[in-house]
Amino acid sequence: MSQPDTHHTIVALETFFCPLPDLQLPAPHTCEVREYTRTKPDINEIAERIRDANIVIMTTLPLGAKVLSADVSPHLKVIAVVASGTDSVDLAACRARGIVVANTPHCNATAVAEHAIASYFAARRSIALTHTLTRSGEWPRRGTLLRTLNGPDGNPPRTCRDEVLGIVGYGAVGRKIESTAQALGMKTLIAARKGVAPSYSEGGGGGGRTPFETILAEASVIVLCLPRSPETLNLISDAELAGMRSCAVLVNVSRGGIVDEAALVKALRRGTIAGAAADVYLEEPAGPESSPLLVPDTADLNLVTTPHVAWCAADTNDNYNRALMENLAGWLTTGRPKYPVV
Repeated sequence: MSQPDTHHTIVALETFFCPLPDLQLPAPHTCEVREYTRTKPDINEIAERIRDANIVIMTTLPLGAKVLSADVSPHLKVIAVVASGTDSVDLAACRARGIVVANTPHCNATAVAEHAIASYFAARRSIALTHTLTRSGEWPRRGTLLRTLNGPDGNPPRTCRDEVLGIVGYGAVGRKIESTAQALGMKTLIAARKGVAPSYSEGGGGGGRTPFETILAEASVIVLCLPRSPETLNLISDAELAGMRSCAVLVNVSRGGIVDEAALVKALRRGTIAGAAADVYLEEPAGPESSPLLVPDTADLNLVTTPHVAWCAADTNDNYNRALMENLAGWLTTGRPKYPVV
């Protein structure tokens, strides 16, 4: 692979998420940096911003085949994704043009795992629901809100030593969740892929993988921390929710679209499961007009909703910036980033 030119136009499209580090490139390389905060640009604005770019730094904005075509971004050589997921980038278009794509994996694992555990506690103990009821004056009106914590089976919330946690997605986040949950006294199960017989040589909690259907039937807590792909869209929908225990709490810190949002609301309203927490949504930024999870009449459900912030931590930002600089330095000096995707 030929070495890149020594002066580069770097366009950072979304520094709203993670502040851009001081881009000191290895000698003899120099750069001009154009930085944008996230202003929800349309495709024409994105095209205009990256027209002269050699390197694009981005997080979630869609880079499809049109803006990646040679007539729109003729100088583009590298897309550096400040995130683990690259589903917003047309990887096939990048391969066709020889555009290098790199991501920043595992940087947010600790923050996401801690958010998942916090969301579990919030849902298991009905914290969002009782907060709403307390603030609205229901405690003195009813005399007690104690039964609000009961699950559909009429039982009060269980403690960690009585929980069986099913982890769907066993990457860096899944492993962090597993170790934290075990320290809290939970039994943990690692799910095999849906519809695939588990291979017990794969590992996971020291005892191999558990069939996906068994996770649904046996776990009292299910945490989703897997990538979004055509195979995982609506991984959890009506049938899967119906197969869960009535005491089950579902936590999604992966990607929107993996859980069928309308099906989840229906399951909570019917008492099919005890509670849920969502940090991600099919359409983001999400609001009542785009997500069934956020419409006003879900306020009476044991549903914890956060605005895709599980990753957010000072530690995460430091890790992202380190990995970004390692990717750029690797490409500039060897033609290969440290964390290549394409």
